[in-house]
Amino acid sequence: MSDGATLDALLERHGTTYAEEAGIRLRDTPQPLYRLLVLSHLLSARIRAPVAVASARALSAHGMRSPRRMADATWQQRVDALGEGGYRRYDERTATQLGDGASLLLDAYGGDLRRLRRDADGDTDALRAALRRFPGMGPAGADIFLREVQSVWTEAAPYLDAKALEGAERLGLPASPAGLLRAAGDRDPAVLAAALVRAALDKEIAASVRAAR
Repeated sequence: MSDGATLDALLERHGTTYAEEAGIRLRDTPQPLYRLLVLSHLLSARIRAPVAVASARALSAHGMRSPRRMADATWQQRVDALGEGGYRRYDERTATQLGDGASLLLDAYGGDLRRLRRDADGDTDALRAALRRFPGMGPAGADIFLREVQSVWTEAAPYLDAKALEGAERLGLPASPAGLLRAAGDRDPAVLAAALVRAALDKEIAASVRAAR
């Protein structure tokens, strides 16, 4: 199977971004961008991705879709929503971080991540550094956000970090950004990155794609 055919098989089976899985219709507007920030925070912990996605959905279902609503919620309300999604191992610490992060976003950017983007002025390293200011958003969280947001913040594209390249290597695809982009052609880089990360995280996904060869 050629690299292009391998990518077609991967995307046919697993070509869903984590934002889509969490019910986020990603647009360059404040609420979906904030929901993506929360999702990225949750996904960056040492916890299974389906649990992080379910917990992001639970926070949203309880009305915590904006930094103002997140900041105004009580700590216990945040803990309860996280627990409802199954995010129990880190729920107390994460509830505190989400409240503090929402307050930071309101204070520093008026609750609008597009202001963070504007301040970065097209510099992906500056975007990454600014994202890491939010409590709980370490390097992994910033990478997740940038992988997903690149479909609407096109200056970040193509964003293929180490975890995406790990998935490419597992699939026998070029494990360098340049080689992978040549193989990918005009495929959506956000969808491509998410599918590659899924292959990196789940050996069965990689095995099923390889078996289709």
